[in-house]
Amino acid sequence: LHGSQGCTSFGLVLFVRHFREMIPMQTTAMNEVTTILGGMENIEQAVMNIWERAKPAIIGLASTGLTETKGDDVDAYIKLIRAKHPEIAEMDIIYASTPDYVGAFQDGWSKAVVSIVREMAVECSVKTMDRINVLPGSHLTPADIWEIREIIESFGLTPVFIPDISGSLDGHIPEDFTPTTLGGTTRQELRTMGAARATIAIGQQMHAAAIELEMKTGVPYIMFDSLTGLANNDAFLKYLADLSGKPVPMKYRRLRSQLQDAMLDAHFFTGGKKVAIGAEPDLLWALGSLLSDMGCEITAAVTTTQSPILEKLNTPEVLIGDLEDLENRAKNCDLLITHSHGRQMAHRLHIPFLRYGIPTFDRLGAAHKLTVGYRGTRDLVFELGNTFLAHEHEVTPATWLNTEIPSTPDSEEVSASCGSGSCGCSSSAEITIPQTVTL
Repeated sequence: LHGSQGCTSFGLVLFVRHFREMIPMQTTAMNEVTTILGGMENIEQAVMNIWERAKPAIIGLASTGLTETKGDDVDAYIKLIRAKHPEIAEMDIIYASTPDYVGAFQDGWSKAVVSIVREMAVECSVKTMDRINVLPGSHLTPADIWEIREIIESFGLTPVFIPDISGSLDGHIPEDFTPTTLGGTTRQELRTMGAARATIAIGQQMHAAAIELEMKTGVPYIMFDSLTGLANNDAFLKYLADLSGKPVPMKYRRLRSQLQDAMLDAHFFTGGKKVAIGAEPDLLWALGSLLSDMGCEITAAVTTTQSPILEKLNTPEVLIGDLEDLENRAKNCDLLITHSHGRQMAHRLHIPFLRYGIPTFDRLGAAHKLTVGYRGTRDLVFELGNTFLAHEHEVTPATWLNTEIPSTPDSEEVSASCGSGSCGCSSSAEITIPQTVTL
């Protein structure tokens, strides 16, 4: 990051707590003097230190609010550094302008992917007919990317994800230490994006990158706003079947049937429930549209930035705000969905809480949370249903029967004897049975 050490530390800690993995992030260590005079020397020193220690193929460089306020011309700095150091000619430096005072997390992700496409993509005269570019949004987890890859490969196609965090942040133990990222998309794959047959963009935030890729390489794209939900996955698999000329594999027909059954089972517990969601726009749409399909009412929806997809959400209002706005609107809701910083809010409001989004630091397995495809949607439906089911009022002997039956004026006298007393009872014994029992 091009900024102060504190800016880098904040982002580093956030990602480490969420993924619980090593994050290779460096800083240009700007201070008061360099902020005023300009940060070229800091960028040069940081780039050359990384080059000498790790010899990476690519360095990603993102700005912060500090350097953007100063107005550093980072693109010009990179050209001057390259001219001064010809030894780094083979190393790509990809710069993205990402000041924290503009937009939100998914906006920064979108700008970074656009920068990757702009810097790396070239037009290719030879096409690889089974290759597909996939642009995943920031709301997708490593598990989501694994699932999407498996679905695409089942049609005989070869997906290349730009970027691909499934091999680096999926929670595995590498054989050797490396100071750079693990796995991911190779530089050669990025250079040959133009050889793909088509591009699949997942999430409205990827629209700009898909357009940029088509303009640079001529590769056509298709947008999928979400891959969560029955109809969305029907459209996705139909597209893959049409593109590949192959039928939908039987296992996905079975998974579709399982999802239908899950929705049927769960709708008894989700129907009519009031839900409050705080999430980035694409994640908000993915979760909110499924909740609407399950009969829930989106009572409160708070997001971080503007997006065209928000107009489609079935709710009276979507507010660009913060957790305080969400808490004010979440009163009397049956469920709260947001990241881990919403846990105190859920405690104060006494409502169930599901953790979705970044950061999720007080639960394990955030990278393996699956919400896409028939399988992921099925598991999400079960999670929603079980959350409501666990907080249903459970009838117990203490609540279904009032053991103290008072005598009331409505009681009638009924004879409890056999009439003659031959059985040993008193022929005159009588008991009082009330007409009404309080349950």
